[in-house]
Amino acid sequence: MSDLSKHKSDAPWLFVGLGNPGPEYAGNRHNIGFMVVDAMASEFGYPSWRSKFQGDLAEGRIDGHKVILLKPTTYMNNSGQAVKAAAKFYKINPDRIVIFHDELDLEPAKIRIKQGGGNAGHNGLKSIQAHMGTPDFWRVRLGIGHPGDKARVHGYVLRDFAKAEKGWVDAVVTASARHAGLLAGGDTANYLSKIAIDVKAAA
Repeated sequence: MSDLSKHKSDAPWLFVGLGNPGPEYAGNRHNIGFMVVDAMASEFGYPSWRSKFQGDLAEGRIDGHKVILLKPTTYMNNSGQAVKAAAKFYKINPDRIVIFHDELDLEPAKIRIKQGGGNAGHNGLKSIQAHMGTPDFWRVRLGIGHPGDKARVHGYVLRDFAKAEKGWVDAVVTASARHAGLLAGGDTANYLSKIAIDVKAAA
């Protein structure tokens, strides 16, 4: 994996949380990306969200880095429309775009970061790749676990986190937001390490 720190520190980042809009989806496993960027906006005192580029958008700074936060409101399967529109307007290249999304292939509370690669059947990533014309954006993969049976996946991701999962979900969301300055500064290793420490302490 290449290091984010090689990039110009004065160029803006686009941090995108994936999910579905509307209160009926707010607590779904599929919406953990929304939860993380909402927590970032709160943690770093972003102004109110505004409707733009077929999404909810907020502009601000995280530890001195200009970071645009985006939640596509096109529903998960069409997330790429909002990402492409925002990236085009702000002239942000794919290697300055970070997508926060649910990951079935990781155990709950596990987080990994990578640039490029496949979409593992994730419709949000699939849409972004199709609209951007490249897979070379960054992904923060937020583990939610797998129901074990592929036939159950759709219902699993569109159900709310169980009450028993609240502890680790809150810890992951809070830590992912709190340490976002490390991510924007290119220090992916420390970002993951700090999150792991916080999540372990909250367990």
